[in-house]
Amino acid sequence: MYIDVLIKMKNAEQAGKRSMKVRFSRMDQAVLEELKHYGFLKKVEVKGRPPKKIIEVVFSKERRVQGLKFLSKPSLRRYGGYEDFKKVKGGHGILVVSTSKGVMSGVRARKEKVGGQMLFQIW
Repeated sequence: MYIDVLIKMKNAEQAGKRSMKVRFSRMDQAVLEELKHYGFLKKVEVKGRPPKKIIEVVFSKERRVQGLKFLSKPSLRRYGGYEDFKKVKGGHGILVVSTSKGVMSGVRARKEKVGGQMLFQIW
């Protein structure tokens, strides 16, 4: 689940690691690709064949994860329309949303006028 991947990523960065490997899932890959798009990650690469697929993640030195706030969790899911997606930390962070068009940032969801499940904020 993407929650475990984000916690592992934050801990690995704080420990001074340059990369990490996690088990493959399409949701994790979509979330990591979105973080790569915004400069939190340098490289996201899927390796291996189906029974043992992994995702190798290389961290960016320019932009590090300072904090995370999970908005949805398995026991409580939060949904919102595109007008509910506000700036995070005055524009220094991003909101990640799962929509019918895939996982995207809150900014992109507002432009495409599509709502969905608010997953987390990262800055």
